[in-house]
Amino acid sequence: MNLGGSLFQARKRSGLSQEEVAEKLGVSRQTISKWELNETLPDIRQSKHLANLYHVTMDELIDFDIDVKEIEQMIQNTSEKTEQKIDWTSVWGKKYPVLTTYQEKVEVDDYIVKIRELLDSLKNRYGYNDLDAMLVLKDILSHA
Repeated sequence: MNLGGSLFQARKRSGLSQEEVAEKLGVSRQTISKWELNETLPDIRQSKHLANLYHVTMDELIDFDIDVKEIEQMIQNTSEKTEQKIDWTSVWGKKYPVLTTYQEKVEVDDYIVKIRELLDSLKNRYGYNDLDAMLVLKDILSHA
């Protein structure tokens, strides 16, 4: 996403109109529009004011990605009860079909024994509960 798009999305998420932002910054509505259309750029001082106004850091304003922010917010707002109702394999399987088909090819029981040993080791050695041990192992595997 470009800076103009980031400015637009950040403003929308803040629930402010171009007029309201312009008034708070002491510029015209057309100036805000030009920034959001990438016709001109705010200077560093104006950018700092925008970041404060939109309750984001300068880095977030520059790198603003609405999809990531929305996903993060949805994850944070999802209750444990709701999470229990979701078939995560099916959901992720739509993006990664291997998750719904590997059981037909992979000798899962062979891996279960080894994974259980790793999980038990994490729990015994570091005092993790089942979920934390699984999350740590998943993270370790993602770096392998």
